[in-house]
Amino acid sequence: MKKHFIIPLLLVFVVALSAPSLFAQNMGSVKGVCKDVEGKPIAQAQVEWSGVETGRKYTLKTNNKGEYFSLGVSPGKYDVRLIKDGKEIYKFSGVLVTLNEVALDFDLKKEQTAAAQGQGLTAEQAKQVQEQQAKVAKETNTVKALNDKLNAAKAASDAGDFETAIATLTEATQIDGTRDLLWFKLGDAYRSSAPKQTDPAEKQKRFEAAAANYQKGIELRTNSEQAQKDPNNNATLAAYYNNLAETNAKSNKIDDAVANYAKAAQLDPAKAGQYLFNTGAVLTNAGKVDDAIVAFDKVIAADPTKAEAYYWKGVNLIGKATLKGDKMVAPEGTAEAFQKYLELQPNGALAQPAKDMLASIGASIETTYGTTKKKPVKK
Repeated sequence: MKKHFIIPLLLVFVVALSAPSLFAQNMGSVKGVCKDVEGKPIAQAQVEWSGVETGRKYTLKTNNKGEYFSLGVSPGKYDVRLIKDGKEIYKFSGVLVTLNEVALDFDLKKEQTAAAQGQGLTAEQAKQVQEQQAKVAKETNTVKALNDKLNAAKAASDAGDFETAIATLTEATQIDGTRDLLWFKLGDAYRSSAPKQTDPAEKQKRFEAAAANYQKGIELRTNSEQAQKDPNNNATLAAYYNNLAETNAKSNKIDDAVANYAKAAQLDPAKAGQYLFNTGAVLTNAGKVDDAIVAFDKVIAADPTKAEAYYWKGVNLIGKATLKGDKMVAPEGTAEAFQKYLELQPNGALAQPAKDMLASIGASIETTYGTTKKKPVKK
């Protein structure tokens, strides 16, 4: 009995060992190569085989040559998808897997040509479609490369390494010199690097380079049909003119600075107050008192709540004060300007200087701008 009992166990054991070999003989295999519209391999993508009848799924990965391969695929009909970065690129439906090896290539250039011809396009039209698709693919690659450069330049600038930022952005303009943003950012890098120069000639050279790059960016954006369709085009151009004006001011080109701030204010009325304030600041630093007062009056007209405009208007008015004996006589409106600042910013950064200015001309502090008075500040 033991003899009869042992034989079935051996038979079962032998069958179990033979099962993988038998399983392989009843399965198919699949392989293929995946290429994009330019004929380049699509690496690190997924080729997903989904059984139509069984629902069974095989997910295969392409190598650096765009190749994929798998044994042990159950026979039957499959829907096959090519997926890259989580997005379906192309799909075949009803692909039959048999016991023989099945080769299924994803040749996007070929498939798109066939699709174009299937839509009734001539060979020339199909060629134009391919060229357009290739152009789109090239643009995508270019934009990615430029964004990488912009991010690297920003990281360098944030770390105070403006030389690396300049070099990186210069490389970007060599990749594609038609992008206004690249020239604007290059202008920023040169402008920021200038104050770090110990040689006055080199400092001036940096400011001039910044101005030239800003001008290039403005020219490209002004002449771009695509930019004209951008609803934020004027605001972007205004920002370009603002930074150009700041560079002009630091180069002692005051008239150019004023002119460019005016263009910025005209292009972007919503921020006109800030651009006009910058104008007033430049004129104040240049000692052009009357022009600065006019500029700050324009700021106040554009934005009556901008406290700093009142303060700096007052500073410029005091610059026109005269002495009568030992008493300082300031022009009309001086005290009111400082009082308005204190009304808007009673604890602001310029509050104490404003009080000191009022004391210097013997004026009282009126926190409600001409209604409720406090006791005069002692001299």
